Amino acid sequence: MGERFQVEHAARTDVGRKRSHNEDAFNVVTEDQLFMVADGMGGHNAGEVASAMAVELVSQFFGDARRDPPVLWPYKVSHDESHDAETLAIAVQYANLRIFESARENSDRRGMGTTFVGALIRHNAAYVAHVGDSRGYVVRASGPIEPLTIDHSLLEEYRRTRPDLTEEQLKKFPYKNVVTRALGMKSDVCVELHRHELHAGDTVVLCCDGLTGMITDEHIGRIVRDTPDLNACSKALIDAANANGGLDNITVVLARLK
Repeated sequence: MGERFQVEHAARTDVGRKRSHNEDAFNVVTEDQLFMVADGMGGHNAGEVASAMAVELVSQFFGDARRDPPVLWPYKVSHDESHDAETLAIAVQYANLRIFESARENSDRRGMGTTFVGALIRHNAAYVAHVGDSRGYVVRASGPIEPLTIDHSLLEEYRRTRPDLTEEQLKKFPYKNVVTRALGMKSDVCVELHRHELHAGDTVVLCCDGLTGMITDEHIGRIVRDTPDLNACSKALIDAANANGGLDNITVVLARLK
């Protein structure tokens, strides 16, 4: 598993200023240095069911696989540093299937789904798995904020196919909140997984679009750099999103290497 950095963390969620209930979920598994955010969708409050299932099932499956490797059968995983990262991706696939089955078997959960972003910190790296438009960033001890994920959304596809469009034109895109990939939509899902180098002092930021839709990446980076206490930082990020409208639920998880 490699050297383990000391990792301090903070997490916070808020309903925002316009929604009546919170469909986001997060979890932090300190013994595994595993951090997660999910943003649910679906009628009859089923979105909050899907997001809660996602973080709970991923946590449970990952822990079971760590303690009892045969749980991974018939999946093939390596035996090097990336073993746990591959296990995380499999855990997300497992959660997807369980959410899909729950939606199929319960009429009040039909159409429910959730985005997911998770970071597993190992040795000198973060392995980031994501599905949908919840995001991961790293704010370096000295330097700009860096995105660790690319949204699975119609807006991102539009951006790639129309590189000539300005940011102002992209803001007017009518389907910018439509995701092209989510947990629970189909029986299987493609989980995007990447490794990112980390250094002491770096802060990994996981969040839903309730944060990124309200404040810019640069604003997020500035708050993280200017607020050393992570609990205060998580509150400052949510306060900034609410100050700009708070149109959606807002969730942020922060993990800093020491």
